[in-house]
Amino acid sequence: MTDRTLHLTKHHGLGNDFLVVFHPRDVDLPSLARRLCDRRRGIGADGLLVGESAPEHSAQVAIFNADGSRAEMSGNGVRCFAQALAARRGDDLAVVDRQTLRTDAGTRVVTLRRTEDPNTLDVSVDMGAVEELDEPEGWSSIGVHEDRPVAHLGLGNPHAVVGVDSVDEVDLVAIGSLVPSVNVEIVEPGPERNAITMRVHERGAGITEACGTGACAAAWAARRWGLASDVGGEIVVHMVGGTARVTLDQPALGAVTLVGPATYIATIEVPIP
Repeated sequence: MTDRTLHLTKHHGLGNDFLVVFHPRDVDLPSLARRLCDRRRGIGADGLLVGESAPEHSAQVAIFNADGSRAEMSGNGVRCFAQALAARRGDDLAVVDRQTLRTDAGTRVVTLRRTEDPNTLDVSVDMGAVEELDEPEGWSSIGVHEDRPVAHLGLGNPHAVVGVDSVDEVDLVAIGSLVPSVNVEIVEPGPERNAITMRVHERGAGITEACGTGACAAAWAARRWGLASDVGGEIVVHMVGGTARVTLDQPALGAVTLVGPATYIATIEVPIP
């Protein structure tokens, strides 16, 4: 068989990094994700984003975690994909660009704006409704005290949010390993009145520097618990990789918008036998 070449781009959203490929053919995508996302034997990334055409949408995106599992939604991933799609289409970002993307969690409306950094866009994503979920399997093994605030929430993918005194004092790897089927976010209030600080263990990827859907779930929970005030309807979420903004557009309906950067890193060619 003649060798083929895949053309990919790499992007990150607050350190949560992704590889993007459009229209791959005759490729085992879960295996490709595991191979390329490996940080020692591959390129290295938290996930692989696969773009295809979609009727009445700008594109559709399939999201694969680093372990090859498929994710319904990724707030940081969708921002990175939107940046890659804009570059592929040659969009004129002298004006605001708008895309409609089809994901496994439904349609997401994305707005892109230029920044002073030519490799970075400011991207907002309509993340849809926040849903209440049942407690995930294995949750009781964590031993969370009954007085500690906990919320099980869905934004197309599942999250367990826990309020803590200090995010730096929690063994998040141990907690995440006990409930591998969900994304786990631990949050503390501040430092600003309208802010929270968050760390995350992501399903299929482990500890990551940021999580977009997790930031939305954490902001939603923090507002409900009174850990943060949504000044102007917005809560700032500080993560290891940087800061995102979550707008609680319609709190009674559970609709949120995620705003944060997407940064282009490189274009890569990979031989596929």
